[in-house]
Amino acid sequence: MRNGRRRFLCLIALFAMAGCQKLSLRSQNPDDDVKPPESQFIKDQVTVSGLHPITIEAVGLVTNLDNTGGEPAPSMYRSLLLQDMRKRGVTNPNTVLQSPRNALVLIRAAVPPVIQVGDTFDVEVVLPENTEATSLKGGWLMDAYLSEQAIIPGGRPASGHALARAQGPIMLSTGEGSGDSKASYLKRGRILGGGRYIGGLRHIDRDLGLYVRSDLRSVRTTKKIADAIGKRFHYHDHGIKRPLAKAMTDQHIELKVHPKYKENYIHYIQVIRHIALDESSVERRERMERLRKTLMVPQTASESATQLEAIGPDAILILKEGLKSADPEVRYYAADALAYLGEAAGIQTLADAARYEPSLRVFALAALTTLGTPEAREKLKDLMIKPTIEIVDGADHEVASAETRYGAFRALWTIDKQEEFLATERMNDEFNLHVIPSEGDTMVHLTQFRVPEVVVYGTGQNLRTPISLTAGRHIMITAPAGSQSVTVSRFDAGAEDQQLVTSTNVADIIRAVGKLKAAYPDVAQMLIQAEKQANLPGRLEIDALPQSGRIYYRMSAAGAANAAREKVTVGNVNAVPNMFPMIEPARKPGSKRFDSDASESNSEDDDRGEASVVDVSESEAEDTKTSGKSQGFLGIFRRKGDVQ
Repeated sequence: MRNGRRRFLCLIALFAMAGCQKLSLRSQNPDDDVKPPESQFIKDQVTVSGLHPITIEAVGLVTNLDNTGGEPAPSMYRSLLLQDMRKRGVTNPNTVLQSPRNALVLIRAAVPPVIQVGDTFDVEVVLPENTEATSLKGGWLMDAYLSEQAIIPGGRPASGHALARAQGPIMLSTGEGSGDSKASYLKRGRILGGGRYIGGLRHIDRDLGLYVRSDLRSVRTTKKIADAIGKRFHYHDHGIKRPLAKAMTDQHIELKVHPKYKENYIHYIQVIRHIALDESSVERRERMERLRKTLMVPQTASESATQLEAIGPDAILILKEGLKSADPEVRYYAADALAYLGEAAGIQTLADAARYEPSLRVFALAALTTLGTPEAREKLKDLMIKPTIEIVDGADHEVASAETRYGAFRALWTIDKQEEFLATERMNDEFNLHVIPSEGDTMVHLTQFRVPEVVVYGTGQNLRTPISLTAGRHIMITAPAGSQSVTVSRFDAGAEDQQLVTSTNVADIIRAVGKLKAAYPDVAQMLIQAEKQANLPGRLEIDALPQSGRIYYRMSAAGAANAAREKVTVGNVNAVPNMFPMIEPARKPGSKRFDSDASESNSEDDDRGEASVVDVSESEAEDTKTSGKSQGFLGIFRRKGDVQ
């Protein structure tokens, strides 16, 4: 017994020593500790659908031409237009087509993703080959219905249900052009905001969708993902909580955009993709502690801020800690995420990014738009009014950035179209005039996309005399040298001449030509002429908008020059917040240079705001092929980029 008891005690002692030794070894080698489990995110299990534009087409009739139209040659296009005219009850449609004041045109538009019934978009028109018409200048597109088109076996055209209606004045390219190039741009143009989405027979909005990977396909999976999204993003309908995601099948989840992300659905998709699945409360707290540290590192700040934003209000305190970082990149990403969580703590950081950092500007303006608070509005007004102060060669210089000014204008207009500061004046129920009391150098801004408007920065802008300008075919603007007044005249064949006398103030002249029924393309023509003839006292800018995919030079501890700093591409050139159109850099009329503050761009991906990381399901990709340009009956229509 004693020997047995002695052996038992020895075994216990041996086990105890082994345990102590094991503990000692683990404490001396922390790298051998078990690593925390990696979280599974929605992005690991789904692809996103509904991100491609839908190409829609039609054949239409342009009228009001100055005898530059003509009868179209016999073709499928003519047959389709005659068929449409007869449906509308037009008598003698062939006679209408023979008039030199009319012309058959091909119409094309791209319905953007996440569009609601009633929203507008640009429409492009072009004269077909083998037509007698030579120019669309001054033309007006008559009401037309646009739909997806295809050529079915046998060579017959087939149309889908009408998705949009289009009409309005045609704006030609503002390029100078000569010879063949000039003849080319006279035959094509754009109607700004001329398309209105009607949503087919059912009049439904375009929503996004998620498709579960084929190897994970099940009703249980789609419900789990929809529930995770609905827990983070929902709305209340008469006191009932409604999720913004709904499992439709064993693979498809319908996804609606939260109102806070309406103007930047690309950002919304990024946040959705970073929602964690099957994560316990303890695991989430542990992940948040890890994110607290990685948020403070510039290289991981973007990803960390996105994950924290996906977690929701519980992450606000950690994001506010990011605002205290010495690194401006860390502060920006923290402020950006906070804005979409409804927190204005980083509003000054966003305003500074919009003013001083071209690579972050477009996203900072989108975040300020999302906040929409009185303080955010004041920051946007300051960006329009006050020029940037930069130090050049040891001296302060005022730099009035065109894209900062107009980008801030577009952001404030998006928040509230009736904002008193914008001083909106509606001209002929067709285009807007805004006069902004801006400091610094004067500027006039024109648009060639979405919204026809003229924004005048500086209330005291007066045209230099002598003045001899035209606005369209029928309006002349004249003033002799040294005159303090301008005569605006309209001459129409068969109608009494009209005449107005106004001051040399730019805004007053625009109001005068508006009273004489000038269309927006006519006003744009007048201002471009004024710039070329040195009548304008300041700059004329066209579509000076911030863009995505630019280079950010990461801050160096040693304060090195840009060339020695780490280059980071912010966002993707093809994924701009949808409150801003994606455009080619705008060229100043009469100049070979682009806006001076547009920085170097790059098409590489960054995980903050890009679309290229968002996949499209196989079925969606097939839909894209079906609706592509090669499948439409307007396959000869211009390729992207032909129209200026």
